Amino acid sequence: MVTGLSPERPSVTIRNQLTIAEDNSNNRDEGEKGESPEAVSRHLNTQFNDSLHSKKSDSCIERFLVFLSFLLVIILFPLSLLTVFVAVRQFERAIILRNGKVLKNKYFGPGLVFFLPCVDSVKYSDLRIICYAVPPQEALTKDSLTVSVDAVVYYKIWDPVWAVLNVADYRVATQYLAATTLRNALGNRKLAEILTDRPAVSNQVFQHMNTLTRNWGVKIVRVELKDISLPIQLQKAMATEAESSRLANAKIIVAKSEIEASKNLQKATKTLMENPLCMQLRYLQTLQMISSDKTHTIVIPFSPDTISRFLSKS
Repeated sequence: MVTGLSPERPSVTIRNQLTIAEDNSNNRDEGEKGESPEAVSRHLNTQFNDSLHSKKSDSCIERFLVFLSFLLVIILFPLSLLTVFVAVRQFERAIILRNGKVLKNKYFGPGLVFFLPCVDSVKYSDLRIICYAVPPQEALTKDSLTVSVDAVVYYKIWDPVWAVLNVADYRVATQYLAATTLRNALGNRKLAEILTDRPAVSNQVFQHMNTLTRNWGVKIVRVELKDISLPIQLQKAMATEAESSRLANAKIIVAKSEIEASKNLQKATKTLMENPLCMQLRYLQTLQMISSDKTHTIVIPFSPDTISRFLSKS
């Protein structure tokens, strides 16, 4: 038989704590009634002795039931071997409840684990990572906009005993906690922060869930946001705003280009006016461009010198 045991936890008797609390309450009540301290002390000692006697009697009954179970196993040997062992798989741990109490306050496995069929019941805990897809959660952001976000939560059991004792169904509890935590995280942020900083939202959900699920014996491994959906009207408004911004930027770029082009044209005109040879070269380039077109009509402009002489004669 191969068993894996967890570190033992100190056992805590809740019954004694309740008895002490009741005793203190009775002490206060009796003190108010005016009873003497000796009477109160005798009353407390009587209650404490009764609780110890009840505990001892319960322990004796439990031991007697365990003895009968062992005796039954011995009488039915070797047929009883088929019912006193359970196989715990590699990724599982077994918690044995003997007369409703955790046996030795620890878990067993993997391998073959011995138990008594009459007084023991076995609970199994799966140690593998569980993946849960959180359904789309609609929330109102900090700037009063509606957003729908779905996520994926990866979690696993880190303490099998706590997962059995502290929560009825750790899977359902973790899933509901993931949904509520995600909605709260969305409500504390603006839409721009949610769209641009997904890791921060995921980390906030991870930290909050890990703090709460630790007492359940559950550890959150990872939280990831899958998809962020916006209402259709909001999508159209954001698309219109983005398009207007792009058009405005394009107009600014065109205006800057025209300013640069006009400055360069002004410099070129000044250079051509100062040098007649450059002006004549530009005139010849223009004639070449006109002649290259496949047209039946060719317009030959007058040279600047001819125009100037004509104007001087007139």
